[in-house]
Amino acid sequence: MRYSRQIILPEIGEIGQQKLQDARVLVIGAGGLGCPVLQNLAAAGVGNIGIVDGDVVDETNLHRQLLYTLKDCGNSKAEIAKKAILELNPEISVTAFLEFFTVQNAARIVDEYQVIVDCTDAIAVRYLINDVSVAKRIPMVYASIHKFEGQVSVFNYKNGPSYRCLFPEQEGLNAVPNCADSGVLGILPNTIGTLQATEVLKIILGIGEILSGKLLIYDALHFQTQIINFSKNPKAIEKGIIKGIKLLNSKKAETDLSPESFFEKCNQSGIIVIDVRELEEIPEFNGKNIVRIPLGALEEYSKKLNKNQEIILFCQTGQRSLAAMNYLQKSGFVGVFHLGKGIESLKNQFQ
Repeated sequence: MRYSRQIILPEIGEIGQQKLQDARVLVIGAGGLGCPVLQNLAAAGVGNIGIVDGDVVDETNLHRQLLYTLKDCGNSKAEIAKKAILELNPEISVTAFLEFFTVQNAARIVDEYQVIVDCTDAIAVRYLINDVSVAKRIPMVYASIHKFEGQVSVFNYKNGPSYRCLFPEQEGLNAVPNCADSGVLGILPNTIGTLQATEVLKIILGIGEILSGKLLIYDALHFQTQIINFSKNPKAIEKGIIKGIKLLNSKKAETDLSPESFFEKCNQSGIIVIDVRELEEIPEFNGKNIVRIPLGALEEYSKKLNKNQEIILFCQTGQRSLAAMNYLQKSGFVGVFHLGKGIESLKNQFQ
């Protein structure tokens, strides 16, 4: 009865509904895009859903992230999202990963999933998702939002173009946007996330035309849409495959610090602790080893540092410090760590 209006569609039927029930979909990010994706996948009967997010619910999320309420503030997004979609559909199985998607945990998390949905807002993480996706030969359903505009595409679908084909990686940190909100119309991510969920269902069911090799751009302010076609770049795909396979097969040392390890290292002499937030961001966190170098200035500052120097990075949520760590590691620094969940994970220290 639950799926009867869906099953009567000739393109779906009982066989299609069984495909949805057997499907395994990993949603990375449970924020503005992740909420509508999760709601729609659960309602449609996707049987196995993974949710990856190390963040907590904040009051500023509530105008667009409709899985959460005021009482959820301060609690894990992945945990609350899991509870919410299980209330919507208790017949499905949901796994919550209360952590950000990183080089260290990617191989463990993606295991056995057949579609990855990119609902993140960090460019460095998107490249990571792409490389894992192309190496495992599973599709990546991508979206991003900014102010009144959003875009959607599908990468690595049946040997199609990858994220790197459309967006070649920029090595400099100036290409990494500030995590501070530039503003977004609350309804926009719900519109774009619903389009992402639609592509996921079509991929699972094997119906319709997939947005592979096509970038859908939606302008909510002027109600305009356009589709841009793009082609495969074999060199970009090869780069992603090499990086992805290396990542999936590596036993990389843990570089995400817990609050306890962070405090311990902050008190050790000879370690540089870099706050990559903007100068006006709060709460302030001061210490004898701490220097404040905004992310945009880190590239120039790093030229003064010894590449064997042990460096600790932190920001508000861990996303900017992750991008900074990736950049420094690519530049040859060998002892770089970051506070995995950012200054937000130290909240109890400021109360």
